[in-house]
Amino acid sequence: MTEAPVKPNPDAPKPLKSTLNLPQTDFPMKAGLPVNEPIRLAAWEAQDLYTQIRLARAGSPKYILHDGPPYANGAIHLGHALNKCIKDFVVKTKTMAGFDAPYVPGWDCHGLPIEIKVDEQLGRKKLDMDPVAVRQACRAYADKYVDLQREQFKRLGVFGRWNNPYKTMSFPYEAAILETFYEFFESDFVYKGLKPVFWCIHDRTALAEAEVEYEQHTSPSIYVRYALTSDPAALDEAFAGRDDVYTIIWTTTPWTIPASQAVAFNPEMSYVALACTTGVYIVAEELLDSVVKACNLKSALAPEEPATAADVLVRLAGRQLEGTTYKHPFLDRQILGVTADYVTADQGTGAVHTAPAHGVDDFYTGKRYNLPEIQYVDNAGRQRNTNGQPFEDLTVFKSNPVITELLEKHGALLSATSFVHSYPHCWRCHNPVIVRATEQWFIAMETPMPATNVGAPHPASGMWDSTEAQGTTTFRQRALDEIKKVKWDPSWGEERISNMIATRPDWCISRQRIWGVPIAVFLCNKCDSPLRDPAINAKVVDLFREQGADAWYTHTPEQILPAGTACACGNADVTEFRKEMDILDVWFESGASWHAVLDIEPELSFPADLYTEGGDQHRGWFHSSLLNSVAIRGVAPYRMVATSGWTLDEQGRAFSKSLGNGVDPVDVAKRLGGEIIRLWVASVDFREDVVASESLMQRVSDNYRKLRNTLRFLLGNIHDFNPATDAVQDFAKLEPLDQYILARTAELDAKIRHAYDTFEFHRAYHALNEYVNTDLSALYLDVLKDRLYTFAPNAPARRSAQTALWRIAEALTRLVAPLLSFTADEVWELLPKIEGREASVHLALFPAMSEIIPGSVKALEEDWEQLLATRAQVLARLEGLRAAKIIGKSLEAIVTLPTQAAHLAKYASALPELFNVSEVEFSETEEIAVRASDQPKCERCWRYVSDVGTSNSYPTVCQRCAEALEAIAFAPYAVTTESNA
Repeated sequence: MTEAPVKPNPDAPKPLKSTLNLPQTDFPMKAGLPVNEPIRLAAWEAQDLYTQIRLARAGSPKYILHDGPPYANGAIHLGHALNKCIKDFVVKTKTMAGFDAPYVPGWDCHGLPIEIKVDEQLGRKKLDMDPVAVRQACRAYADKYVDLQREQFKRLGVFGRWNNPYKTMSFPYEAAILETFYEFFESDFVYKGLKPVFWCIHDRTALAEAEVEYEQHTSPSIYVRYALTSDPAALDEAFAGRDDVYTIIWTTTPWTIPASQAVAFNPEMSYVALACTTGVYIVAEELLDSVVKACNLKSALAPEEPATAADVLVRLAGRQLEGTTYKHPFLDRQILGVTADYVTADQGTGAVHTAPAHGVDDFYTGKRYNLPEIQYVDNAGRQRNTNGQPFEDLTVFKSNPVITELLEKHGALLSATSFVHSYPHCWRCHNPVIVRATEQWFIAMETPMPATNVGAPHPASGMWDSTEAQGTTTFRQRALDEIKKVKWDPSWGEERISNMIATRPDWCISRQRIWGVPIAVFLCNKCDSPLRDPAINAKVVDLFREQGADAWYTHTPEQILPAGTACACGNADVTEFRKEMDILDVWFESGASWHAVLDIEPELSFPADLYTEGGDQHRGWFHSSLLNSVAIRGVAPYRMVATSGWTLDEQGRAFSKSLGNGVDPVDVAKRLGGEIIRLWVASVDFREDVVASESLMQRVSDNYRKLRNTLRFLLGNIHDFNPATDAVQDFAKLEPLDQYILARTAELDAKIRHAYDTFEFHRAYHALNEYVNTDLSALYLDVLKDRLYTFAPNAPARRSAQTALWRIAEALTRLVAPLLSFTADEVWELLPKIEGREASVHLALFPAMSEIIPGSVKALEEDWEQLLATRAQVLARLEGLRAAKIIGKSLEAIVTLPTQAAHLAKYASALPELFNVSEVEFSETEEIAVRASDQPKCERCWRYVSDVGTSNSYPTVCQRCAEALEAIAFAPYAVTTESNA
């Protein structure tokens, strides 16, 4: 990155010989971030800086941020960078505030995305491989991307225990996952049963609610008639003798029609029997018009006209339709009329086709009416065992048009169009999913548990003993109660996760894959019941801890189960037990990290002070962690949850490869520096959706250069300053302007510290920019140059200025260190040396207020409010003289202040510097006046003052400059004309 030049101030003096005997262009702190940052990273690693920080904070109060594990699959993207930088800001601000804030990064290593990638790499070879070999290939793939992402995160300046992160595929973590499952299992939270679940036919596995996202999808939209087979006259005499009575169902899943077992009606809704040219149709009265239009039903009374209310033969209550029977549209099957409250008049016909194997509501309706759960769809989503139907062996979506054609052939199809709607998709492979009844393992949300904790968890299991609790509640309600005790930032997070917990079904925790932690349960071959022996479970946990989860695939039941192991059914033959081969939901795995990491790592502790991830984790990691912890510990695993938004482009679109609108943080770090990514993260409110683009990164880079140049200026002007001997120790002896800027610095310190405490890093960023641009660049540093460059090196006024600059540099360096970790560490090395100073700024604490100002300076601030208001008026009048060409530079002017400004007289010596004029006087005038000076001009400082020429050695300069030149032993003959400047 090219260093931006410092723009010269036209009013700044151009001395013959500056007191600062070091050209600015030769000073260190040139940016070159892409080159210099890796050098600094290598130094930090060689010094083991992270361990030094831990040792420096040993014994301090703990602050635990628990890292949510990113998925080990591919390079990092900007969302990763945002997330990791936020966490780094939190850890570093807490560390510099005096906390012991360790950061143990982690990775989510199991699951479908990795297994699918490995499947692609292995191809047909996988068919001949045993499960352990496939798992080893998955492990190698995950390790590859753990290593890649680790280096990319480190490149951004993120500190952490990178040499020993936690990985969900490590043996201790896999053992802890299983241990957590057994806690649920042994406490009767877990059951195995046949239920409808989301099923990904692409990945051939069940999915939990958290693994489903909704996207727009085009589905078929068909209206199908079911012929009434029970006696129509039993419904009403008006039907006597008729054999053409039907009901109509509407569906967007024709593939489920083969599994149709019932038609559901709302018992409280009103239905009408509509006489049409093609028969009598029973539909909801509220939906009559929309059904007539969709199915093009014609009136029996006026065959050329659409049917209307005039064609209604009879009205029926929904409950009257319970027990009616219908003919399946094309199969030899009787369909039962049932009632259900979930049937609404929002859309459709008021009659809902019911396939117990393919819908949650359908399933429970089937249970109430003892309907068969016919399942034609296999794991790959293909229609099987259909007795030669034309849709045999077709996937569900490809069978839709075939089934629609079959319906038409049998005269059951009344309408067929398409329908665009929000439809569930697998959030891993992004393919549409189906609902399919399969046998799975579930955690029951209505499991009874203690309502309130009294005492401690049970010493053996960690579960809360109900005998030590006051009353009971359900697992779901206990989780909802714990949510209220957590601080959610933003606050809407509480309602969001509460709604999800309140409405979620039982948690499906089984997956039909290989790469993960198996549900290590033994099942009896005689009765299919699982063994619930804590001693056996503990033995398996030990086995996993020693050999990893692969042990489940390499050991037979006989090798694990002790002789005499018996089932409740009486089976005591270990050869009659089989292993469950489903694996656990990866969300269960990551949700167990509070136990696998916080409980086990000695530098961490439970519960965490903070979890912070993206908003999608209300259904993911925040959610699963809460349920795991509440079930086993009775409390939430976190005290606070902070949620970040999405990263979008300048048009508000999500980043995607197809759009080519992404911003690669690795590329930005290579070209502009990792510090630019960090500063961008600091500049946005991470709670909102945040915008990023190449142009925005360049703008952040420009802001960085301004800040860096300010730090260079501070360092360049204290190069000859030794705090031990040169600092003005008494605040009252500092020049007034120096006192004022330190008061402003103290105010900045308070603003930034508060912003850090509330994780409002963008407020710290904006406060810093305002201070640098307004207080420093536009005022203090601009005004100060005359004193720095033309006063004698040891002049009290110059040492006063350097004292202020030093204190500002000290404070700024520490305040920005959490955000600009590379730059602050570099500045720290260049600051004047102090005995006992920490080797790195990252080992230091934030500045105490007493290091900047001695106490309250309210009176000083009030005075300066008036001084700056007066300065604004003076500058306006000077500009008028300049416009009228009476003066060229403001140093050519004399300012006269009126008597009402006499209260500012105590600052008289500071006013010429503040106004950048040669002289300020007080007079009996009523308003501020400015005029051109008639005094001679000092060739060195360019002031117009009366004592120019009073020195024989330096006859063309003022007395102040003559003393400065003498102090630096400047040869008299060098002072000639202005052209020498």
